[in-house]
Amino acid sequence: MDDLQNSDLGLFRLAVATPEHRVADIAFNLHQICELVEQADRQQCQGVVFPELSLTGYSCGDLFFQALLQQQVEHALLDLAILTRERSLLVIVGAPLVQSGRLFNCAVLLAGGRILGVVPKTFLPNTQEFYEERWFSAATDRNADVIDIAGRKVPFGEDLLFQHEQWGSCRLGVEICEDGWVANPGSGDMALAGATILCNLSASPEILGKQAYRRQLVSSQSARCLALYAYASAGPGESSTDLVFSGHSLMAENGQLLVESERFCFTSQLVCADADMERLELERLKNNSFAAGMPRRSYRMVPFHVASRSVTELKRPLPRQPFVPGDPAVRSAHCEEIFALQTTALVKRLRHLHSRRVVIGISGGLDSTLALLVLVRAFDRLGLKRDGIVALTLPGFGTTARTRGNAEQLMEKLGVTRRIVPIDEAVRQHFIDIGHDEQRHDITYENAQARERTQILMDVANQVGGIVIGTGDLSELALGWCTYNADHMSMYGVNCGVPKTLVRYLVSWCAETAYCGETRAILEDICATPVSPELLPPDEQGQIRQVTEDHVGPYELHDFFLFQVVRNQYEPRKVFWLARTAFDGVYDGATVLRWLKVFYQRFFSQQFKRSCLPDGPKVGSVSLSPRGDWRMPSDAVADLWLSQLELIRV
Repeated sequence: MDDLQNSDLGLFRLAVATPEHRVADIAFNLHQICELVEQADRQQCQGVVFPELSLTGYSCGDLFFQALLQQQVEHALLDLAILTRERSLLVIVGAPLVQSGRLFNCAVLLAGGRILGVVPKTFLPNTQEFYEERWFSAATDRNADVIDIAGRKVPFGEDLLFQHEQWGSCRLGVEICEDGWVANPGSGDMALAGATILCNLSASPEILGKQAYRRQLVSSQSARCLALYAYASAGPGESSTDLVFSGHSLMAENGQLLVESERFCFTSQLVCADADMERLELERLKNNSFAAGMPRRSYRMVPFHVASRSVTELKRPLPRQPFVPGDPAVRSAHCEEIFALQTTALVKRLRHLHSRRVVIGISGGLDSTLALLVLVRAFDRLGLKRDGIVALTLPGFGTTARTRGNAEQLMEKLGVTRRIVPIDEAVRQHFIDIGHDEQRHDITYENAQARERTQILMDVANQVGGIVIGTGDLSELALGWCTYNADHMSMYGVNCGVPKTLVRYLVSWCAETAYCGETRAILEDICATPVSPELLPPDEQGQIRQVTEDHVGPYELHDFFLFQVVRNQYEPRKVFWLARTAFDGVYDGATVLRWLKVFYQRFFSQQFKRSCLPDGPKVGSVSLSPRGDWRMPSDAVADLWLSQLELIRV
């Protein structure tokens, strides 16, 4: 796995650069650009985007008309072309160029020792501080599809796209500053024509509040276009006669900000990120609304080639817990939103059923605690008395004093109706009925307890005229870690869209924001309790013996796998590489590979449980509902995926 090329993983490493520059000093500017190209090459980049008019500076004014300036620009482009052959990467720079007696504000693309093509700017701002129409003509004023640069004929026009010769999904479209700020930017058409990388060469002056607006614009356009949007902006070396330029360069992919540069920095800056071409291609494949769009124009394709690079590190955000935001403030807002979604869904169901009573099993574990907290909030919103929540704790052979105590105390503190129904004798009678040895702690021993609990919950629901609320979470559904026709079944599953790694944060968030005193202390202890179904007897000290993650593997790994397999549709080789990268120093390669095999085996074999799930709300981008997001035959074979994992050597 260590000799993978970035193309093997569907990655294209791109940089956005803000060079130190001087207005109208082409030799100095070229030197800075070349330095950054070499820096990008050392960082294994395959392309680098520079700002608008980066060879001359954006604020040259009437100096743009000087023939000497125009000639030196052409010579600089030839020198830069030579460097692209030596470094094998794509370079996009801004330059003023003349065609048929008109001056154009252009993006020039160079690779493999030649100038590939020139894209002129379409929209020329001419209000307030902008007066580009004084010097430049718009792309629509061109009268030919080629431009002469130092005696060489080069493709010219806003209808150019640049296609990697060996990589079909790697296609670039280019627009210049204002072209991306208009109501209907050309990048949308470029994306519909297949461009997965959209580059914007900009010289955007800074004013109060513009940074946030620029970031929002770039992120939003990348999301609409299902593309990487790379925005390179001119720095403070521009003239400060009337304006300030900050050099705010950034990249976003499908709505996610990948990287951005420091503002107001006079020295050259280069930031790079790995664009995930495979992810973008799969997103477009799944999105039939995108596929139905048609570009308003046809495009000319210009081929280019840059070499693949060895992958030694990943240059893009890769959280270990993709379902859990790392920033505490964002995570808190995330929890509040999810809790509101769960509560609203449950309120709707209870209103529809005119139900004033519900039944729920409380184990003292995370999942049932979260479901109970959602129930309490839903009843409060409906103006119903909490005693309509009939909460049962059902102690059995494996129940510990810690979990039972937490369950009973929590029910009391929340003011719900508490019922304690031990299941030991009923299960023992069942063992006698079916001829099972109670000392044989096998799957029958475990599942008999789970089914007895569900039978009691269902019967009590009939008794009180209510419905049973399920507590199982998304991670358990993915692994099939639930007993069929037991905790697998309910009348409504409020946690079915919440992965295990997020459940703990939700309960902790509730403890911090909604409760205090003893109730908060109980919730905090529940968060600190190991995850267990408690179906095997405790150890000699009365502690939990059956820890779930000892059997199925760490939930943080499985949730990572779940996100990459279902949300991103990645193949096993890439999932393994990403997991090994994300959990470097936490799990070794052999451990990651072991549990990834378990994930695929269980994910395929347990689909039959997901095919008959009760209703429940989707709260995030991953759902396994058979009626919505995930439709898969229960007898699908996992061999294709597992066979790829067998080729991995660690």
